[in-house]
Amino acid sequence: MQNDEPSATGATSSSEPVAAPTRKRPKPGERRVQILQALAAMLEQPGAERVTTAALAARLEVSEAALYRHFASKAQMFEGLIDFIEQSVFTLVNQIVEREAPGHEQAARIVAMLVQFAEKNPGMTRVMVGDALVFENERLQSRMNQFFDKIEATLRQSLRDGAAVDGSATPTLDAQVRASALTAFVVGRLQRFARSGFRRAPSEHLDASVALMLPN
Repeated sequence: MQNDEPSATGATSSSEPVAAPTRKRPKPGERRVQILQALAAMLEQPGAERVTTAALAARLEVSEAALYRHFASKAQMFEGLIDFIEQSVFTLVNQIVEREAPGHEQAARIVAMLVQFAEKNPGMTRVMVGDALVFENERLQSRMNQFFDKIEATLRQSLRDGAAVDGSATPTLDAQVRASALTAFVVGRLQRFARSGFRRAPSEHLDASVALMLPN
């Protein structure tokens, strides 16, 4: 007697053809995100300062031509990472500025946030300090320079407003010096993090280091 109950594999004894599984097509915009995620992940690997489109395509199991259907150039891929860095960091900066009164505490929180962002996103750190951009279009490094200029300007504004409230005789000068020192400190910590193969955490002795530049 023929048995039509499902087998352990879910098939019946009837010899119905089983359709081959189809590869799910990414939704619009999803492939772009996958490419950027893969690029960031590759930058986290030791010695991966320079990632080729061939290696990126191989990681994603697609052709290089498939990459260029979503990005006109590798520079555009790095611009996508920079967009993510800028949007993420400055959203957090704005939240800190809204919640904290201007002054040393606000500036210290901005510095801590930058360091924590780098620790959580090692691949992005290589972009932020320019190591991943050495062989790329010059405009990419210019954008990261502008990023840190904007960070320094934000710190300067916070420290100047705080110094004025505290009755400093030279609030503008004090703010300029400290904002410059803090920005250089962050860049230096991020560079050390990237060039140590992500072994030297940028948050190492962070509070004590910032306290030297922002005494109570």
